[in-house]
Amino acid sequence: MQGCAYNTGMSPVPNPAASPVPPRVALVTGANRGIGFEIARQLSRAGLQVLVGSRTLTRGRAAARLLAEQGLAVEAVRLDVTDAEQVRALAREAKTRFGGIDVLVNNAGVLLDPRGGGVLDSRPAAYERTLTTNLFGPLRLVQALLPGMVDRGYGRIVNLSSGLGQLSEMGSGTPAYRISKAALNALTCTVAADTRGTGVLVNSMCPGWVRTDMGGPDAPRTVEQGADTALWLATLPDDGPTGGFFRDRQPIAW
Repeated sequence: MQGCAYNTGMSPVPNPAASPVPPRVALVTGANRGIGFEIARQLSRAGLQVLVGSRTLTRGRAAARLLAEQGLAVEAVRLDVTDAEQVRALAREAKTRFGGIDVLVNNAGVLLDPRGGGVLDSRPAAYERTLTTNLFGPLRLVQALLPGMVDRGYGRIVNLSSGLGQLSEMGSGTPAYRISKAALNALTCTVAADTRGTGVLVNSMCPGWVRTDMGGPDAPRTVEQGADTALWLATLPDDGPTGGFFRDRQPIAW
């Protein structure tokens, strides 16, 4: 895979006809269901080698089987983004097997606020648990995988945020979730600034209100619609945007 695509200068460049360039390798967290599952499906259809990250390997493998039934080759990996050692172990294994991860989609997230509750109804523990998953999980993965992307001169990082995290339209309700997504957007901006000119593009996206376990059955958007912008950002050309916030492939305000 990607580790074979970079010539070290120690041996002749292989003949492309005899040794085709392997596909890019993508990791999608929380990909055993919902938007993450659909992002994994769309990336695999686009020709990437996709790792389906799941907190439990059983659920990840079940998702991989469903995709295999559609003729897609993906691989399930156990990954709880709140577990620092699991993140480090995955990064080590990915480097050994593939040469590293080229595309990181930080999809895993939680919404623990009571529906309609405000700041006065919330508990500090909800903020701690929410930030552990929605902010520190992506941060751990970025710190583990970004150095390899910079070294190889290519990377795409997509952070699944939310319109509820927009400071420009910040409102009441679900405060822990809102704050976690605003913080994730700040992480996007800082990492994008750190990596400008390296070949790594880092962006946030809002999938909209999608019919998933989190979004509920009354949401107006399908998972296909929710995943589309992530697919676009994960496969941007080299001159694509970085440090932006997007919905439906269009920039939106922070």
